Amino acid sequence: MTPLPGPDEIAGKDARRAGGVDTPMMRQYQSIKQAHPDAILLFRMGDFYEMFHDDAVVASKVLGLALTTRDKGKTNPVAMAGVPWHAAEGYIARLLRAGYKVTVCDQVEDSRKAKGLVKRAVTEVVTPGTVLSDHLLRPERDMYLAALHPEGERVGLAALSLSSGDFWVAEPQRDRVADELDLLAPPEVLLPESLRGREGDLLSALDPAPAITWVADGRWDERRALETLAAQFKTHGLDGFGVTHLSAALRCAGVLLDYLVGLGRTHLEHVTAIRERRRVAHLVLDEITRRNLEIVELSAGAAPETTLAASIDRARTPMGSRLLRRWLVEPLVDVPAIRARHAAVRELLERRPVRARLREALGRVRDLERAGARLVCEKASPRDLVEIRASLRAAQEVAEALTTLHAPFLAGARDGWDGCEDLAAAIGEAIADAPAAAARDGGVIRDGWNDELDELRGVTRHGKEWVLAFQERERARTGIASLKVGFNRVFGYYIEVTRPHKDRVPADYSRKQTLSGAERFVTEELRAFEEKVLDAEDRVAELEEALFVAFRRDLARNGARLAAVAAAVAGVDVVAAFAEIAAERGYVEPAVEEGSALAITEGRHPVLEQLLPRGAFIANDLHLEPEEARIHLITGPNMAGKSTFLRQNALLVILAQAGAFVPATSARIGVVDRIFTRIGARDDLARGQSTFLVEMIETARILHQATPRSLVLLDEVGRGTSTFDGLSIAWAVVEHLHERPEGAPRTLFATHYHELTDLALTLSRVKNYHVEVKEWEGCVVFLRRVVEGATDRSYGIHVASLAGLPRAVIERAREVLENLEAGELGAEGLPVIARGARAPRRAEPIQLPLVVAPTERESALERELRALDIDRLPPVEALAWLAAWKRRLARDKRGGGR
Repeated sequence: MTPLPGPDEIAGKDARRAGGVDTPMMRQYQSIKQAHPDAILLFRMGDFYEMFHDDAVVASKVLGLALTTRDKGKTNPVAMAGVPWHAAEGYIARLLRAGYKVTVCDQVEDSRKAKGLVKRAVTEVVTPGTVLSDHLLRPERDMYLAALHPEGERVGLAALSLSSGDFWVAEPQRDRVADELDLLAPPEVLLPESLRGREGDLLSALDPAPAITWVADGRWDERRALETLAAQFKTHGLDGFGVTHLSAALRCAGVLLDYLVGLGRTHLEHVTAIRERRRVAHLVLDEITRRNLEIVELSAGAAPETTLAASIDRARTPMGSRLLRRWLVEPLVDVPAIRARHAAVRELLERRPVRARLREALGRVRDLERAGARLVCEKASPRDLVEIRASLRAAQEVAEALTTLHAPFLAGARDGWDGCEDLAAAIGEAIADAPAAAARDGGVIRDGWNDELDELRGVTRHGKEWVLAFQERERARTGIASLKVGFNRVFGYYIEVTRPHKDRVPADYSRKQTLSGAERFVTEELRAFEEKVLDAEDRVAELEEALFVAFRRDLARNGARLAAVAAAVAGVDVVAAFAEIAAERGYVEPAVEEGSALAITEGRHPVLEQLLPRGAFIANDLHLEPEEARIHLITGPNMAGKSTFLRQNALLVILAQAGAFVPATSARIGVVDRIFTRIGARDDLARGQSTFLVEMIETARILHQATPRSLVLLDEVGRGTSTFDGLSIAWAVVEHLHERPEGAPRTLFATHYHELTDLALTLSRVKNYHVEVKEWEGCVVFLRRVVEGATDRSYGIHVASLAGLPRAVIERAREVLENLEAGELGAEGLPVIARGARAPRRAEPIQLPLVVAPTERESALERELRALDIDRLPPVEALAWLAAWKRRLARDKRGGGR
């Protein structure tokens, strides 16, 4: 398939293509296209937006439009495709998702009054990262425009959400840029021109790939950026924002603002500050961990409700839903701040009537954040203003409910409250309760707000009465009882007389139109009335639109106040949502502390327990204590719940540090600085990386970056290679984590390598756990309960049977397993029951000793016995040693050893 041209190719081709049909309209089109060569131009022609040349070719394929040509009889016809103007937003959204910019060119002159060619002008330039329309934004997700500028080992990064005004900068290390960008998921990224061809080093991890806008190197100037930013914030410098040390990032921030101004986004009053994004203030969740734990994004094929965010989101406002997701992907590490959120949730949980009142009011707050952003950018519609008014009135009820609450988090929101009552009142006075979608459609400005508008409306409204009176007079004058006066947009006002009565038409009637059964006429009196009414209607439309635009501009000066209300509402909404889910599902307040313990009693998976019937989920305990057991080795069958247990405890930590209560009987959580996961099998074919290589890369990252305050989840490390290789790697990984000089991270290590359980005998902070199963009448029952101790069976053949493998395969697998466990080999070294094998012989021991003996003759068991101090060995520990030796001897016997 021939690939579609990208924006750069479109710019190059259409800039050179001035040929085609040479008409005034096409010359007008070409002049506008040359000013916007890198965007698809939607050119308004009547009721359609038309596209020409390569724009039409691209649009026809991306949007599934019919591709036609203009002036088909010419030797060089112009490719053309169009979309209805009233449905343009949906088509624009699809072009943006495909990575294209869109320039909208509208008719800015009434075609009825135009002399010659109708005037047209660009009314909007939309790019994937600068959309504001609710139809183009996901209500639960923030959308950022990003800019990157590498400098040595660090990369300058700036991100701006046009819909909220959030503006931040950072300078991560090169190897951390992928994590930052994955968290942002920007649909559009600005890059220096000099990086063209090498952008994959920075953006390859993003899926889907963002649209790239190339910016000339000369525009990434630090001095220019500082001046641009100071002008935006109306300050003498940036010292007050604490970001002056981030020179590379500030260059990016300046380029972002320049880019928006170049697109015509000159009204950015809601962008009032810039901040440094510091990962040390948050529990770090890299891209791999966020994906493995499905915090806000789904894995392939998963149902939407299986993300953590979706399962606990009880927010009543779109702003609250977005903030809740930010809290989940950036949990706090500051204990007082975490406890402040918990205190707010606790009070709302205890004060059920107040919580109900609060949530009812929150449910009437619309997307105040994005409506306010559209207001500031002069894109707000009349209905946006009505939504702002309704939201502000509901927000005032939220503030009144907060007066009865005392938690510092809630009191802080209440004390700094500016409910913008004056703005709500102003909107109520100026804007009708149910206005049209666009000011030009009329019915937007409330009666009584403008005298001139009221007078003109009086003319148009009284016109109907005049028409009825005129119709009665003409019926009486002519004696034609069926005579009627009507109006249509093409012929204006007319008097209609049916054919049987045409001989009775007065001489002062002028024929206007002939129909099959009637004649239409007009008089001088009716023509004068029509001119007066239509002039009044045109004037009403013009005046009403002008009044609305002026009112909106005055209101936009309060953008920062509206943004503050939206932020306060969002924060209250999230803690109220946390209280609601806690009441609904029986969550408890976790005790978050500075230590490194992780003790959870009867913890439950917050997503799975909602998908299962109430009470069906089996709760489990976890006790990772600082000195006793920093590493838990978890064995058990496939499908028994090991991976669920690992993920469950990570999600509980995230909930606790985000400020939520947790599904458990009790929880004591020492603050976690990072969560690392090595879960699941995947490859990266684009980089030529096999499943095992990806696994090893992820494991290496954990071993290099984990700290004693981290939580590490390792699931089946080493399974992607041969048994002995994988087992050796897994063994060494556990030892490395245990012996780290700075201290072992809190680690949950799930494995099918039962040999690893011997590590608990030699490593003091390793403890064995397993997932219980019960064998009954040849069947295996998964009990889903994690208990202390090890297991030495995986029940893989049973799981294969559950998966539906043919019965013959299952029976054959059981035979081979029995033979392998007995160690019987044929003359060729094949299992004795392998087809074609001859006389059996006893195999050499299959299991190699994992602990190297000091001499060739000394076995691991002998060395352990020699090391024991019998006189000081407590009875309980002696029994543990005996149990371990008994298991080992049983394995040796099955392997043919002694």
